[in-house]
Amino acid sequence: MSHPIQHHDSEAVLKYLAAARRFKSQEDIATILGVNARQVRRWEARESDPPPYLSYALQQVLPLETSDPNAGKDAAFTFIDLFAGIGGIRQAFDSIGGHCVFTSEWDSYAQKTYLYNYPNNHQINGDITQIAAKDIPDHDVLLGGFPCQPFSIAGVSKKNALGREHGFNDETQGTLFFDICRIIDEKKPRAFLLENVKNLTSHDKGRTFDVIKRSLEQLGYTMSYRVIDGAHFVPQHRERILIVGFRNDLKIDFDLHALVLPPKGEHKLGDILHKTDGSEPYLPWDDNAYFDHKMKKQLDKYTLTDNLWTYLQNYAAKHKAQGNGFGFGLVTKESVTRTLSARYYKDGSEILVSQGKTKNPRRLTPRECARLMGFPDTFKIPVSDTRAYKQFGNSVVVDVMAHVANAMLPYLIEAKIMKSKRAKKAA
Repeated sequence: MSHPIQHHDSEAVLKYLAAARRFKSQEDIATILGVNARQVRRWEARESDPPPYLSYALQQVLPLETSDPNAGKDAAFTFIDLFAGIGGIRQAFDSIGGHCVFTSEWDSYAQKTYLYNYPNNHQINGDITQIAAKDIPDHDVLLGGFPCQPFSIAGVSKKNALGREHGFNDETQGTLFFDICRIIDEKKPRAFLLENVKNLTSHDKGRTFDVIKRSLEQLGYTMSYRVIDGAHFVPQHRERILIVGFRNDLKIDFDLHALVLPPKGEHKLGDILHKTDGSEPYLPWDDNAYFDHKMKKQLDKYTLTDNLWTYLQNYAAKHKAQGNGFGFGLVTKESVTRTLSARYYKDGSEILVSQGKTKNPRRLTPRECARLMGFPDTFKIPVSDTRAYKQFGNSVVVDVMAHVANAMLPYLIEAKIMKSKRAKKAA
């Protein structure tokens, strides 16, 4: 059960505010939203516009309503978005005709960005560990970029020694992967797509991936996995493992290794950098936050200070002398970059854009980071630079996900047709 949300502009927020005022005073709502009561009065008097992201907070004031049963009825398939971040995987599955029926993301800043960008017919749920699997809507596909955690094998080893059976419950309890398993076990979706770091297969000496593979197979799924580099689609080396599974009874033979990828190196950094020749598009939602259209250049704040640039050079020289590979990554328009990380906000050292010999290099702007991750310019960035760098550094390359989603689509449609035929036959 959730609140229907169709859009998140200021008018929508005002409607939620009016509904909330039937249950709460201005002072109560101000406390919930973290503002003063005078600000709430100004919104109600339409003297100023409330931020769109307040839709989510105001939903929590209202009694729960049942979602529109007709929402997404014509969609090719339905899916849920777990550990959603800012919705990079969702973006890909939306683009092929899917309909999202449930979202879970615990970080409030990521929720804010998510709500700005995706029309929802449901609220964003927080901690997935606190949500019962039976309360999650039925769905065709489960999506999740789950955190990597080690599993304890002590209990498993003991059961093996005693000759007893064991399942995912024993091996995965206490990890976030357990929540994926219990939802799959309860809802039996047709398919899933999971994403994780490249070294998942070697994590904890291979034990982690052994448990993941065995658990998914015990739940009745045939899985295929492959490490794919984002450099096939964007000018960034970003290797991530993708795990796709289809339910055994569907008898679908899906092989990620049969997926043809475009060659690396076709995309260069210059493709995503701000254009200084006058062709940089003006984005009203950015409103010159990153690029000065009058001066035709990115803002000076992204250029490294003399102190920081000197520090990074000295740090790199020190480690080079010690035979280590640590140092900054200086790039040009013709480069393919290192992996953008969540720590990029600290000094930007992994991707520093050269500005010639007479000027210090600069960080990418948040808009350039969005492009580097495959997000379109219509994607809005409602958070600070620091938060934006973290969010894009933790995200997926949208184009990679879209490529895999398109490969899965024919099988999802086939499974839907089979289900429809079985239902008609049973009737």
